[in-house]
Amino acid sequence: MTDTTTLWRPTGPVELDLVRESGWREWPPRLPEQPIFYPVLNEDYAIKIARDWNVRHDGAGFVTRFEVETSFVERYPVQQAGGKTILELWVPAEELAEFNTHIVGKIEVTHEFR
Repeated sequence: MTDTTTLWRPTGPVELDLVRESGWREWPPRLPEQPIFYPVLNEDYAIKIARDWNVRHDGAGFVTRFEVETSFVERYPVQQAGGKTILELWVPAEELAEFNTHIVGKIEVTHEFR
């Protein structure tokens, strides 16, 4: 059995549709203006972004949870993006395809805001 790390990702409806199209197995490539894919390390922070940012900008916000092989994800240092609990991983866009191969199981939606 592989050790995994739980990550969360706040997302809007367009990105979520692409995740659904992948069979809930991978994140879509970043757009040119998105050089970093940033999953977050705690659910409360993901909820705040989905509820307060995605809903305002996209009309809906979703929180997803997924598992990544710990031995792989440890290559990305934890970034403190503000307060003590605002923790993210910064995955360069060009590494996202490889990151996706280390997702264990399916990406699941845990919260929905409209």
